[in-house]
Amino acid sequence: MTGRVRAAVVGAACVLACACGPDNGLTGSMDAVIPLDVGRSEVFLNAEALQVTYYRNRGVFLDVVARVTVYVKDLQVGVGKKIELAGEWRPGSPRTSVAHAPGGEPVRSFPRVKRGDLVLTEGVEIGKPVRGNFAMLFESEGGDLGFGRTLNGTFAAKQVADAGFGELP
Repeated sequence: MTGRVRAAVVGAACVLACACGPDNGLTGSMDAVIPLDVGRSEVFLNAEALQVTYYRNRGVFLDVVARVTVYVKDLQVGVGKKIELAGEWRPGSPRTSVAHAPGGEPVRSFPRVKRGDLVLTEGVEIGKPVRGNFAMLFESEGGDLGFGRTLNGTFAAKQVADAGFGELP
């Protein structure tokens, strides 16, 4: 099998895995650092940010497995549009931040995103269903955990929640 054919087969397998995977799931090498089991996700949007939060119920604790926050004020957010997760929206301000907050423990931040993207496959309107996916690789330094690891996610929520202020992009 040539390199191009192999790459096409691997790419098709990745697309099928995302399409057939759970509505709300996390995968990646980050699972060596924290458990990536999730029960549900919530999606919030306002004029400045898109936020996807993954939760796990752990008895008396409700863990935030991962909270992905992306600055979008300077972007056109829409179905099928790829949002680059790496870089800064202004000097010193990363486009994306990711945090982990297990119940009863302090919040821990992940390093900056080295590369990655997020795509909404359905919905960007407040009160409407939403679906999407992302894949990211973290820098090898900075943050509290997850140095050089990957995190991939699929999400689906019954509705995009209004995160509060301002006009939507």
